[in-house]
Amino acid sequence: MPDNTPSQIDELPADIAVPRDNGELQFAQPWEARAFGMAVLLNENGSYPWKHFSERLAETIHTAESHGDESAYYERWLNALESLAIENGLVSRDELTQRAIEQAHQHNHDHDHDHDHDH
Repeated sequence: MPDNTPSQIDELPADIAVPRDNGELQFAQPWEARAFGMAVLLNENGSYPWKHFSERLAETIHTAESHGDESAYYERWLNALESLAIENGLVSRDELTQRAIEQAHQHNHDHDHDHDHDH
């Protein structure tokens, strides 16, 4: 049985709470919503308890802040998700690296030049 309910997300401590505006989740970029959704879905599928994710997120945020890292909230969320996925054997570090390279290549192809992508 999944242990992630909307109340668990809503009850994250203030220092790691998801960004909101008038109570609504806020995502500055589409990838942030995808990272959020992946963390929730992996929990719902039983890949890890929500408590493990929230603890890893708190550790990631604390480490970043203690080192003066100015990364954004969802960068830290993604770092926590990646480390937990590796730790739980869901993906290897090499697989994540390869996927990041592929995504960067695709992003560069899509945005480094002007042309119609309908060809």
